[in-house]
Amino acid sequence: MDLIRLRSEWAPNVTRELMAGTVVALALIPEAIAFSIIAGVDPKVGLYASFCIAVVTAFAGGRPAMISAATGATALLMTGLVKDHGVGYLFAATILTGLIQIAASLLRLGDLMRFVSRSVVTGFVNALAILIFMAQMPELIGRGSTVYTMTAAGLAIIYGLPYLTKAVPPPLVAIVLLTAVSVTFGFDIRTVGDMGALPSELPWIALPQVPFTLETLRIILPTALTIAMVGLLESLMTAAIVDEMTDTGSDKNRECAGQGAANIASGFLGGMAGCAMIGQSVINVSSGGRGRLSTLWAGAFLLFLIVVLGPYVARIPMAALVAVMIMVSLNTFQWRSIRNLVTHPRASSAVMLGTVAVVVATHDLAKGVLFGVVLSGLFFAHKVTKFFAVASSRDGAQRTYAVTGQIFFATAEAFHAAFDFREGDLKGVVIDLSAAHFWDITGVNALDRVVLKFRRHGIPVEVAGMNAATATLVERLGTHDKPGAALGGAGH
Repeated sequence: MDLIRLRSEWAPNVTRELMAGTVVALALIPEAIAFSIIAGVDPKVGLYASFCIAVVTAFAGGRPAMISAATGATALLMTGLVKDHGVGYLFAATILTGLIQIAASLLRLGDLMRFVSRSVVTGFVNALAILIFMAQMPELIGRGSTVYTMTAAGLAIIYGLPYLTKAVPPPLVAIVLLTAVSVTFGFDIRTVGDMGALPSELPWIALPQVPFTLETLRIILPTALTIAMVGLLESLMTAAIVDEMTDTGSDKNRECAGQGAANIASGFLGGMAGCAMIGQSVINVSSGGRGRLSTLWAGAFLLFLIVVLGPYVARIPMAALVAVMIMVSLNTFQWRSIRNLVTHPRASSAVMLGTVAVVVATHDLAKGVLFGVVLSGLFFAHKVTKFFAVASSRDGAQRTYAVTGQIFFATAEAFHAAFDFREGDLKGVVIDLSAAHFWDITGVNALDRVVLKFRRHGIPVEVAGMNAATATLVERLGTHDKPGAALGGAGH
């Protein structure tokens, strides 16, 4: 049974795993170089990071078939540190980032993903698809008719080949064929080699060349914290997307630890911090990758490509990789979400569109997701308030208030306003909470205010029907039943 589980987790289909990993490795090269340029470091820093992070997460990560490497989201956060203090401090910050992410795993922060609504995930995916597409435009616009033709041919191969055979991943065929055509006819178009020099030596383990002092910690801590949080957010969101694409589950807390271990290893090997990549993950899954072997092979083959086959890889036309990334953006976008704008609740659609708008406007995935989560929370709170009600009835000199719904910060004022404190002929008030639930200190405070105000008017109050959770919260946080709170008596 363990052998079957191991095979299922690592290599359900060895051939497809290796082919998928090969496509991913080829697609990682220009992106790693581009992200190195963004961060202001040598291309080998991003390439070594991509190799290292992919290999380590293959073993330590919680989501099989997901690709992690150097990313634009983390690269943007490094520019200031590199510019002001140098690459040594970047390596130190990368190691600290990993330690913070492992701490997040121990604190089980991966469980927080359950608070991210489906609308936010859809908005995140759509925004990322748009950003991936936009990122290809500099390689297309103004590059000439040959580039347009090559890109169109690449897309034709990618989408047409499955009608002929599904034995090999179409993106791999497109890259190989377009490279062969470009080299044979000597097209004067931009290639991978034009992005930056590929390293010719293996990475080696070394301590960051920085003083090990509190001052160094003060310098790298803010950057490390930011990278750790953004990296985890993007990784957990990507894991959720791959979960859905493959109809399988994943261990989010293990993923946090795996990302941390990968970044620690990257820092010691002269690489930058990274996280999961939704584009490459989609390429992997779309090419047949389902197990950890595809991730491991992507990292290992990447190193082989840049160190051993660097001169050949440098001749791959960017147009071929642009075609692959356009395919990724088209496959990533949730097209049914456009149709769902009409059928889904307006609040859900607003959250999705808001998430997309913020991400695309800021090019910051973390800000977009945070905006979406906050907006979802506000809409949820507003929705819950609609199910809150207080009904009252009078029997002789006693008034009974029957409370229905959830009492928390959004309904606390409405709860307080529902009581009439001006009935001077009352001999007693019963607040029936059988159909109500208190959630926070604001709600308990509202109950205190109501009870104490009746008492100040000389009207005894009985609070009845509290469920166990509400009674515990009121006992711990409430003041109306504490000695000396007020005269007038109250019962539970």
